[in-house]
Formats: sequence, C-alpha cells, structure tokens
Amino acid sequence: MSGVFGTAEVIGHRGAGRGVVDGARENTPASFELAARAGADWVEIDVRRTADDRLVLFHNAALDDGRAVVDLTEAQCREAGLAGLEEGLAAVPAEVGLDVDVKTVMEDGVDAPARRTLALVLPFLRREAKRRRLFVCSFDPGLLLGVREGAPGVATAWMPYVRNPADSAVPGAVGMGCPIVAVDARALGLAGEAARPGRRSLEYTVETAHRSGLEIISWCPDPADAARFAGAGMDAVVVDDVPGTVAALEGAGTTGEAG
Repeated sequence: MSGVFGTAEVIGHRGAGRGVVDGARENTPASFELAARAGADWVEIDVRRTADDRLVLFHNAALDDGRAVVDLTEAQCREAGLAGLEEGLAAVPAEVGLDVDVKTVMEDGVDAPARRTLALVLPFLRREAKRRRLFVCSFDPGLLLGVREGAPGVATAWMPYVRNPADSAVPGAVGMGCPIVAVDARALGLAGEAARPGRRSLEYTVETAHRSGLEIISWCPDPADAARFAGAGMDAVVVDDVPGTVAALEGAGTTGEAG
C-alpha cells in the first residue's frame, strides 16, 4: 500500500524520547537532532499556542508549577525553558519527516479565528510540506478537519485518547477522511496491560486498518514490542528508545524504504 510511510518506520517520540534522554530534554532542538542522529525516520513534535499567539513546543497543558501554557506569553514560556516552533523545525534535517502533534485547548472553540491554534499552525504546515514528509496528528477532530481544508496536501492522523479501545479508531479515521490512524499500545492490551475480554488482537487491528485504506501507527515504548508491531504490519512506531528500536527492527528484518 502506497502512502506516507515505508515499512515499519521509526518516529522519535517528542524527539529522542520522553523526559530527558542523553542530556536532551524532550521537545527541544537538541532532542530532535539526537533522534535524527540515532536513525529516526521521523520526529514527533508537540505544538501549543501561547497567550500572545505564538507557537511553542510542549506536551502538557501546564508547566510543572501549574501555569497553563495558553495563559503565558512566549517570553514567559522561553523563561521556563520551552523552545519555539520555528527553532524546533530548523533542527530537524530535511530528510527526516515531521509528525506534528497539535495540542488544542478549550478556548479554541470560542476565540476568533485569528486566535485559534489551527490558524497559527497552518502557515507552518504549508511551508514544511514543500520541504519534507509531514503529517499532523491530534486528539481534536476539529483540528484535523481544519487541516484537511486549510492545508489539503498535508496528511492527517486521527488519534483517539490513549486508553480508548482501538475499535473506534479505524471507523473514526475513515469518517473524518484521515489517511492515518494512530493507536496506543495500551488500547491494544499491550505495554504491560492484560488483554480485556473482547479486545481485538494487534494483527486484526492492523489488518482492518489496511483493509479500510488506512495506514496505522502506534506508540510503542519497548523495542521488542516495536519489532512485534512491525511484524504485524504496523506502518510506523512512535518510540522513546530510537537506537534500540532501530536495532530491533533491523535485527527482525522489518525496516524498509519510504513509500
């Protein structure tokens, strides 16, 4: 199946991984550079807007001290150590793809269009899509629909909340016109969780996604699990241990060229 991915590609989770990896904090230029050097095909970046309509790189809604990112100015975010989107993009080599995880907030439903996260992100997406492989993932269906309309050349990935059963993921992506569905290892009863009664298997989920015309990716924290996911036909895995996963996939013979 031709699409965004090749065979079992590796996406560095927030760069080189969650937290601090080899001295590089997640969602920073240093973490993106580290992931690229370690062999990631893609890096995932988490994007949030500030109170003064700038875009910064951060996963959580609030800083460790409880202040919401959307209530802070860009200057305040930088004082707290957050990087801006522009400098983050500059750190990702052109041959490495971008998985742009856009974090919207409740206020995006009521603010004027110029203040919505979508409006701020679209110019970056249009520009970067001309330079490299790129897709956008989000928990927010409205954001994904807005990207499809405002940047029609950019692929989108529907990402249901992590612990939702995977059953709703595939039909949800099809219904929204997203070519990619993103699931979580926990939604498949993996990553240390026992399978629940009635839960579909990993292999069945991947097969159903492909039969529906979708590519499928998953967050998968362990290199051994990543190799199993790849063996089941997963198109890409989002991982914290990039070098360990690259080695595991090469050992299993499941890596390949981009499609």
